[in-house]
Amino acid sequence: MIICHGGLAQSVVDLSFEAESPLAPPAELLERLPSYDWLFQRGGQQIMFPPLEAPGRPLEQRCWSSFLEHSRVPLVTEEVAREALLSFVSSKCCYGSTAAGDLIIQELKQQTLCRYRLETFSESRISEWTFQPFTNQSVDGPQRGTSPRLWDIKVQVPPMFQEDTRKFQVPHSSLVKECHKCHGRGRYKCSGCHGAGMVRCPSCSGAKRKAKQSRRCQMCSGSGRRRCSTCSGRGSKTCATCKGEKRLLHFIQLVIMWKNSLFEFVSEHRLNCPRELLAKAKGESLFKDENTARQTIELIPVTEVHYWYRGQTYVYYIYGTDHRVHVVDYPDRYCFGCTII
Repeated sequence: MIICHGGLAQSVVDLSFEAESPLAPPAELLERLPSYDWLFQRGGQQIMFPPLEAPGRPLEQRCWSSFLEHSRVPLVTEEVAREALLSFVSSKCCYGSTAAGDLIIQELKQQTLCRYRLETFSESRISEWTFQPFTNQSVDGPQRGTSPRLWDIKVQVPPMFQEDTRKFQVPHSSLVKECHKCHGRGRYKCSGCHGAGMVRCPSCSGAKRKAKQSRRCQMCSGSGRRRCSTCSGRGSKTCATCKGEKRLLHFIQLVIMWKNSLFEFVSEHRLNCPRELLAKAKGESLFKDENTARQTIELIPVTEVHYWYRGQTYVYYIYGTDHRVHVVDYPDRYCFGCTII
């Protein structure tokens, strides 16, 4: 994170060429803090998670069968199956209703599945060295005490299941160093003119006159050079890293992230209905717990409908408590120049 401050340092004669991007300083420039030595050993950044609590006992396979034994989802009848298909067909511009009205239902294979969802709310902490221009602000350095460890820093936790990211300065971790990009000069050599302040005239390419013309170039008044627009002719620019302040305040920044994670499981079934549809299907709530984590168990009814139409057998599926339909190969389907999505 960089906090911008105004102010320009005076021009200097001997400036080394430096890039403008605020790259991190070499690790050897910073003192080691006992509680954060690993910042130097592991690439300057590490994600820390809190100690895990004792894992709970996993759900056994027999639990699903016990849930299904208490299923209160009504069975799909032939009448309901036909009405669901007719409703589905009427919503499709390229599906005819003749087959849905005349088909003969041969078999209804019904199952009730369990869908388990677990939404957890986790907190992770990242610590990393960062810096900002030093403008003579108060420095909370190691001389004021030992920096606390990441999980000893108390912060206000957002409401459960509300994702958020916050940044904090670790106490007693501040260090003041000369800017590693401009070496404490506050300015760096302009990359446009390489410190000269003037560049070749773009109109005449430095020839002082345009090609096939006898009069001098009006843009550069015949000099062949123009003032550099990148640095306004100064030959140098204010250091983009220290904003001309010459020194940087380095400190360890704590980044805390609160995030939701979702785990979902649908019990095994013997029907050829796409699992992604079952994951989104509307079900009947059987269990809900929202104390330390959101846990829900829902019952999802699925019916495989085998039907006969004009000498052939077809299949479609009815899933969810709202009787959604998935058609495998509908016989009365046509298209008149439209695109099926």
